[in-house]
Amino acid sequence: MSSMEAPSPGRGSPGPTTPRKSGGAVAARMASAPRMSWLTLALMTTSSVASLRAAPTMAVYGLACVFLYLVPAIVFLLPTALVSAELASGWEGGVYRWVSEGLSKPLGFLAVWCQFAMTIFYYPSLLAYVASTIAYVVNPSLASNGPYTAVVIMVLYWTGVWVSSRGTKAVAGLSSWGLVIGTLIPGTLLVVLGMVFLGQGNSSAAPMNAAHIFPQWTGLASLVLIVNNFLSYSGMEMNAVHVSSLRDPAREFPRSMFTASGMVLLIFILPALAISWVVPSSELSLTAGVMQAFDAFFQYFHIGWLTPVIAVALVAAALGGMLTWLAGPSKGLLMISRQEGYLPPFLQRLNKEGIQQNLLVTQGVVTTVIALAYALIPNVSSAYWIFSVITTQVYLIVYLLMFLAAIRLRRTQPDHPRGYRAPALVLVCVTGFLASAAAMAIGFVPSSQFGSGSVWSYVAIVAGGLVLLGLVIPYLFLRLREPSWRSPEAQAELAAQEAQERRDATGGAA
Repeated sequence: MSSMEAPSPGRGSPGPTTPRKSGGAVAARMASAPRMSWLTLALMTTSSVASLRAAPTMAVYGLACVFLYLVPAIVFLLPTALVSAELASGWEGGVYRWVSEGLSKPLGFLAVWCQFAMTIFYYPSLLAYVASTIAYVVNPSLASNGPYTAVVIMVLYWTGVWVSSRGTKAVAGLSSWGLVIGTLIPGTLLVVLGMVFLGQGNSSAAPMNAAHIFPQWTGLASLVLIVNNFLSYSGMEMNAVHVSSLRDPAREFPRSMFTASGMVLLIFILPALAISWVVPSSELSLTAGVMQAFDAFFQYFHIGWLTPVIAVALVAAALGGMLTWLAGPSKGLLMISRQEGYLPPFLQRLNKEGIQQNLLVTQGVVTTVIALAYALIPNVSSAYWIFSVITTQVYLIVYLLMFLAAIRLRRTQPDHPRGYRAPALVLVCVTGFLASAAAMAIGFVPSSQFGSGSVWSYVAIVAGGLVLLGLVIPYLFLRLREPSWRSPEAQAELAAQEAQERRDATGGAA
């Protein structure tokens, strides 16, 4: 998954009966927004989405990874980018506002909850990648050691909570440089070394002929890895909020998104191919595959001293992404919950730095329990894959709701000002919705790389994670919430709003 930033939800959305007032605010925002070039937006989007972490997952398919990246790019990446651009240019507040206006407030909470909840499984899988990368500096055999991986996940996560709870901004530079330090430089180096390796007459570990353009069909399991690519592409909606900053959104935003999509595809595909050139699929680790490839190339070219340098760059970028995500989705959930009373007061409590520490600590307890699975599941790659799939399943709920909300908003508020209107919106939304639903269904089929574990155990874990985290918990919060869960400021604002409505109903009488 990429290290993208979650959007900060805006203030409570006005009801659907006030489109004129909302539209005026949108128009004013568009007029006063600072301008940026379409190329700048393309680079921002690329940095939010692209990452090397998913490369080993697709490298096991060799040349077929090109096909497995292109399909979700067409049916998911582009629909997400186009639809979110229209929504962001018309309604501030991110996915909560879009779904609340288009469908309902409870479903809006479900969407923003899933944005937050998917990180519970995202952190263990991201930090497992970090653990395997560190292992290549300390002791490569540790990369497949479950207890070691679990310890690293817990130590790094709780360190991240401590840093975030202090309200420090020291990680901002690390996060912003993540694209260069941990993606562009290592990715370019990996591809260049791979090309030189092949150019010197060495044979590729994976066949690179026309017969291997498509993945070998061995049943649904042979295509399951495509599900992980949906999560790799997720985040295109994050930077759509900047669409109103473009000089000519109708022309420049599609140009920006096509450019970003091309760059993202190159960053995803070329390093995956480079890994497949040097590491046989039977030996490839889903967590340590990037370092396996670098180590093989460095040993071949007799520059093994670069291994720890690359490892530090990859770890720094991954940790910067983790710290960015650690505060983002939880802060968005907190803001909405304080306004609408979705979470109990304990989880809304802030520390002296104004950080949602209780929410982070509670999330950390669950993350710690999940981390222990790496010590209990014999194969670290299997655990990594399971948690990556659960992360994807939960996050796909957000996109299902977003596509439905976009269709309904186009029908119920056709005159609402929008800085950008997606062409053939209904067709685009239906394509994205069906692709997301298909990805969710395929996610229940164990990958051919999953190993010899029990199929039913796999299905039970994935289904349990999806239902519990994505449906049961948010339902309980909605079912059990009390009016007193609203923050004092939100209660006062609601009381003032109700008083104003009473005055309007009585013709302004006191």
